[in-house]
Amino acid sequence: MNENISNDIIKHYLHTLTQRAWLAPLMYLLSGGALLGLSTNLAKLAGDIQLPALAFLFWSIAGAALILLVLAAFRRNLPPVNARTIEYYAISGLLGVAGANLLFFSAIPHVGAGFVALIITLPPLLTYVGALALKMERFQVLRAAGVISALAGAVTLAFHKLSAPDANYLWIFLALIGPVLLAIGNLYRTLRWPEGVSSDALAPGMLIAAAIILLSVGFLPGFSLNVPTERSLPFLLITLQAMVFAGQFLLLFLLQKSGGPVFLSLLGSVGAVVGVPVAIVL
Repeated sequence: MNENISNDIIKHYLHTLTQRAWLAPLMYLLSGGALLGLSTNLAKLAGDIQLPALAFLFWSIAGAALILLVLAAFRRNLPPVNARTIEYYAISGLLGVAGANLLFFSAIPHVGAGFVALIITLPPLLTYVGALALKMERFQVLRAAGVISALAGAVTLAFHKLSAPDANYLWIFLALIGPVLLAIGNLYRTLRWPEGVSSDALAPGMLIAAAIILLSVGFLPGFSLNVPTERSLPFLLITLQAMVFAGQFLLLFLLQKSGGPVFLSLLGSVGAVVGVPVAIVL
């Protein structure tokens, strides 16, 4: 009798743990996706007030890196610095932050925040295909059907954008490179995750690397890191975007660790659910 009771307690405990194991990634996904959708619309507002995309992105990323670095210092969990982690920060920062976001933010004034919010739903398919090719995932009909169905509407609307008479093909093409970089970044961060390093230590390291990359781009001809000082609105938008980025990329690493690259890539789908309606309202 006692043995049966003990077995029932153990089964109930394991069932509770399983439920909680799915709850955390789901909450990370919904929260991170909401912040991603908000981020695209803040970038649209920044473009409307003639704030250069590079300047907006650089100062926002630098602010987010500072926020997460202070948080990591408070928790005594600063980003480790060695050859392995520097490689990780640099490549993750280039693919998942600096490269993809610079393309997205630069494209928004030309193709609209709604279109960018839609194409960030493309990484799930690309990530899933990459994960299958690298044998990080086993093929599952239900999962494949879910990913494809989630992308169907976005792909349809993307083709509709291309067929519009005033379509800017160059910026549409450049914007579509962004999801490819995000998908590669999703796979890279999982494959090369430094052993024994926590999410809240890796996030500020990646953002610092991204800020350095964007700073170097600012020295190239045709780019500027200057922020207009005539009004306070640009500084307000940068502050809001920095806070959004801090939360978004911290949740990204937490989701990467708990849910894997394919589940992580669904951030774009959640971001579109939030980003497109907000873009329409704005």
